[in-house]
Amino acid sequence: MSPLRLTLPDGSVREVPRGTTPRQVAEAIGPGLARAALAARVDGQYWDLDRPLEGDGAFAILTERDPAALEVLRHSAAHVLATAVRELFPGAGIGFGPPIEDGFYYDFEVPRPFTPEDLGAIEAKMAEVAKRDFPFVREVVDRAEAERRFADDPLKLERIGEFGPGEVITVYTDGPFQDLCRGPHLPGTGRLRHFKLLHAAGAYWRGDERRQMLQRIYGTAWFRKEDLDAHLHRLEEARKRDHRVLGRQLDLFSIQEMVGPGLVFWHPKGAMVKWLLTRAVEDDNLRSGYDLVYTPNITREELFQVSGHLPLYAGNQFPPMAAGAGEAEDVHYRVKPMNCPMHALIFKAQQRSYRDLPIRLSEVANVYRNERSGTLHGLLRVRGLSMDDAHIFCTIDQAEDEISLCLGQVDRLVREAFGFELDFEVSTRPPERLGSDATWDRAEAMLRAALDRKGIPYRMDEGGGAFYGPKIDIKFRDAIGRLWQGPTIQLDFNLPERFELEYTGPDNRPHRPVMIHRAIYGTLERFTGNLIEHFAGAFPVWLAPEQVRVLPIADGQAAAAREVAGRLRAAGLRVTVDESSQTLNYRIREGEMAKVPYMAVVGQREAEAGTVALRVRGAGNKQEVMAVEALAARVSEEVRTRALQP
Repeated sequence: MSPLRLTLPDGSVREVPRGTTPRQVAEAIGPGLARAALAARVDGQYWDLDRPLEGDGAFAILTERDPAALEVLRHSAAHVLATAVRELFPGAGIGFGPPIEDGFYYDFEVPRPFTPEDLGAIEAKMAEVAKRDFPFVREVVDRAEAERRFADDPLKLERIGEFGPGEVITVYTDGPFQDLCRGPHLPGTGRLRHFKLLHAAGAYWRGDERRQMLQRIYGTAWFRKEDLDAHLHRLEEARKRDHRVLGRQLDLFSIQEMVGPGLVFWHPKGAMVKWLLTRAVEDDNLRSGYDLVYTPNITREELFQVSGHLPLYAGNQFPPMAAGAGEAEDVHYRVKPMNCPMHALIFKAQQRSYRDLPIRLSEVANVYRNERSGTLHGLLRVRGLSMDDAHIFCTIDQAEDEISLCLGQVDRLVREAFGFELDFEVSTRPPERLGSDATWDRAEAMLRAALDRKGIPYRMDEGGGAFYGPKIDIKFRDAIGRLWQGPTIQLDFNLPERFELEYTGPDNRPHRPVMIHRAIYGTLERFTGNLIEHFAGAFPVWLAPEQVRVLPIADGQAAAAREVAGRLRAAGLRVTVDESSQTLNYRIREGEMAKVPYMAVVGQREAEAGTVALRVRGAGNKQEVMAVEALAARVSEEVRTRALQP
């Protein structure tokens, strides 16, 4: 029998007998590698150290230095968590326990929610399981054996029933615990040293609201204690920046139970932030050659049948409504979940020439999506969305230039305006999609070409595109290192075909335009939530709902304080006066809690001199005396340049 040929990371080829395990390969390479080995990568798949190799291919040993090893560590940590829960709660049903970004979770069916005291006991038991250093043992079993092993666990029996004929079923065992799992895992539980259970939450079985509620325990695991400590510090910082907490403290927005989850009330201060963001993008759109449009919030269902959203997007739309009086009974209406079919109809409303193109239509519009209640999260996941939406209709030859135009807007409105570091991905065709492979090939190539032309590095997200076209997804990194979904630019050859959009070309014959979907902020709700957390509520001066708060020291200076406020308002600034009867120190503290960029204190000396004693956010107790006109000029310049800090 011929040996296996393994291609190592340095390009060398090593021949080994069939049945050799990755551990044996590591031992043959050197004792240091064997001691550090955690798992293997075999032709792009991850492999247990003691699982026999089955064929030729690329081969690498994973150690703690390999970023992919963290996923193996966290997957194993999830099994250690389940082992501990089963020891403390023997009747617990076992759901799924995958690794996730920065951690892991496991779902359990238990008679009551886990308490903080339970989590402490479970974490201590996990440490015991790790110390026992149980090996992770992989077995291949048939359906009958799997059903026998998990006869007491309905959740696992349901999963076993879904395996197809001939599909491989694997079971992993560590000490007293066994679970259905594809693996791979660490060599033993003793490799898990630095971990922390974070919290527990309810989660429907398989994400289905019609199924039973399970209890999900979240945790994190790292190879080094300093990495664990740094992650826990980031989590603590994230809790301080939680936009839902700051939204209440700063009186920016609320979500009212009487109206429904995921539907946002913008309070005056939050509405000002939203309006300023809207104005910024609309001003940039007008300078960039867009036309503003407004379209209805509801439409006959037929529109989404033509566009292809029904049935592919029906699960995200609210149910249909009966037709109005005088219309046929079989006519139904829906609230719109997006604007693109509406903009296609505006394009189609009159005859177009190639001389008219590109046509750029922009609309900041309210749309509604029937997100599951369990996925809703403050401003970050809502049912009522304000989309800063635009659609460009152009010739195929103009498309790359138009994509470049969109990338320039992203640079101005996201990177420059807020100092965000951007991360670009090209998301390609998903399994369920409209259009031919040839159309998708062309669209994907154009997106890559536009990024290459600007020298922007990017990654590929295979299968991550929308059902109607590929897209450029742009993420931004916030002040504590988290990546958020931001702008998107989508190239669409399919909606113009479905709506039979046409323009007359120079040959006097009809041609199909290309359609580009683009959103700079994505949704104003999510982007505002991101900004609240990024700035911890301390918005840049241009975006702050209240830019200056004027504080008279005593009642005798109230009239002078009101005069200062009037002069600042005349300069176009957003100003309030705090004339409350509280002490000056109390009012200063209130201004600090409200994260006002500037507080202008007016005492008798300032009132007589036409000056203020200026306190700048973040500068502690320092005060600077300046003329009112100088203050107005200073703040106005920071607004004009969109300075990030006062």
